[in-house]
Amino acid sequence: MPNSLRSVLFVPAANTKALAKAPALQADAIILDLEDAVAVGEKDDARTAALRALSVEGWKPPIKAVRINAFNTGWAEADLLAMTPAGVDVLVIPKVESAAILHRVRAVMARAAQVPGRPLPALWAMVETPRGVLNAREIAASAAGTGLGALIAGTNDLAKELGCDGLANDREALRSHLAMIVLAARGYGLKALDGVYNAFADEDGFVQEAKQGKRFGFDGKTLIHPAQIGPANTIFGPSEEAVKRARAIVRAFKLKKNAGKGVINLNGEMIERLHLQDAQALLDSLPVLSAKPSSGSRKGKKPS
Repeated sequence: MPNSLRSVLFVPAANTKALAKAPALQADAIILDLEDAVAVGEKDDARTAALRALSVEGWKPPIKAVRINAFNTGWAEADLLAMTPAGVDVLVIPKVESAAILHRVRAVMARAAQVPGRPLPALWAMVETPRGVLNAREIAASAAGTGLGALIAGTNDLAKELGCDGLANDREALRSHLAMIVLAARGYGLKALDGVYNAFADEDGFVQEAKQGKRFGFDGKTLIHPAQIGPANTIFGPSEEAVKRARAIVRAFKLKKNAGKGVINLNGEMIERLHLQDAQALLDSLPVLSAKPSSGSRKGKKPS
C-alpha cells in the first residue's frame, strides 16, 4: 500500500455521477461511502452500486476503500460480507469505540467468501465519539490482530457528541481530541487522517484547516469534494525544499567518511540517523506523489 495518504475522498455510493467519476480522480484514496452519505432506503442499492464501481478497471487512486455502516444499524454485516471479497483495499469502520468492534469486524470478514491469493482488506477506524477518543490508544494497539492501518478523525460527529462548535476559533474545542488521535496513531505506527472540511466551495478556509492539520501531525485529510484534492496533495506533500534537503542527507550519509557514524555535520547542522530514516522515507514516496496532479469536481452530501 502506498505511503502517501495526502488526499482521501469520500464518494457517496448512492450518487451515480460521483461514483462514475471516482476511478479517474487523482486522490491518494477513494472511500465509497455506504454510511452517512446514503439514505436509509438506498442502502442496498448503494452497496450494489459500490460493488459495480469496484469492478471497473484502471482506477487511478492507489487505494480503493469502502466505509461500511455502523454495527448498530443492521447493515454492517451485509456490507462486510459483500465487500471483503470485492477487491477493496480498505474497509473504513465508523463509530469505533473499542478494539472489540474491530475484532468483531474481522470475525465477520472471516465468514465472507474468499478469493484465493487475495489478502483481506485492511481496516481504518473512524474515531468520532468521546468514548472513541478516550479509547484511541486501545484501538490503535489492536493493529497487529485486526489489520488496522489508520485512525480517521470524524470531526463532525465528534463535535456533535461533545456539544461543542468544532469549527469556531480555528477548531479550538477539538484540538486536544485531535492531538489524542494523532498520538495514538503515532504510538502504534498507524496513519492519522484529519476530518473533513464541510464548506467545499471555501478554498481559503480549506487550505487554512489543512495546514493546521499538517501542523498537528496528520498524514493527510479526508475530503468531501474533488476540488479539495489538489490543495490537499500540495499541503500534505513535501515541498521542493524538503525534497532537496532529504536528498542531501541521504548523499551525506553515503559518503565513505561518514560510514558508521550516528551523527554528521551537514552545512553546520547536526544530522542524526533518525533524520536519515525520515529523509529516505520521503524520497521513497516520491514516485507515488509525482503521479498525482489535482483534478475534478462534484457535489455530494457531507460525511461525518
